[in-house]
Amino acid sequence: MRLTKFGHACVRLESGDRVLVIDPGTLSEPESLTGATAVLITHEHDDHVDADALAAARRSNPALTIHTHPALAAELGDGVTAVNAGDTFTAGGFTVQAVGGLHADIIDGIPGCPNLGFVVDGIYHPGDSLFVPAEPVETLLVPASGPWLKLGEAIEFTRAVKPARAFPIHDAHLSEVGIGSFDWWVGNKGGAEYARIPLGESVDL
Repeated sequence: MRLTKFGHACVRLESGDRVLVIDPGTLSEPESLTGATAVLITHEHDDHVDADALAAARRSNPALTIHTHPALAAELGDGVTAVNAGDTFTAGGFTVQAVGGLHADIIDGIPGCPNLGFVVDGIYHPGDSLFVPAEPVETLLVPASGPWLKLGEAIEFTRAVKPARAFPIHDAHLSEVGIGSFDWWVGNKGGAEYARIPLGESVDL
């Protein structure tokens, strides 16, 4: 399995001719969707979903499948498959488990919107949440920054999930200094093998 990091929260998983993209939002590169066979969207915020880019990708490849929670599926329109927390389904030839269900709070119950995490062959993308799944996780995509997150929570989340390895996502808000600080803390205190994948580069799992 090849894992490629694109901007902010977007990653691309490839195995043979299977290509699955998670959270291609407005802060990620359009080429993340090139040749994709399926897309997973954790929630409705623009940094995780770019409706125009998805529409263009579907025009280019009508066979492209998109999976997200029911409210966003209805908003995106025909041909988008609604899934719920607890569902196990196939997307682009990959077995996916949907977990969690709610976006992490910022303050006062805001934003109060649905958020699904996805476990794909042992790789966990939590979206904007700190939900710890019951399913075994070999590779955690750990959020690095956001108005709903502090550094200690990211470390505690990594410890709770107990992955073999972790890579950061959701990092567009961080400066170069902030990136270095996050990497040091999670790398030394998260309890898992940790590395940063440079934008557009890949690791083989």
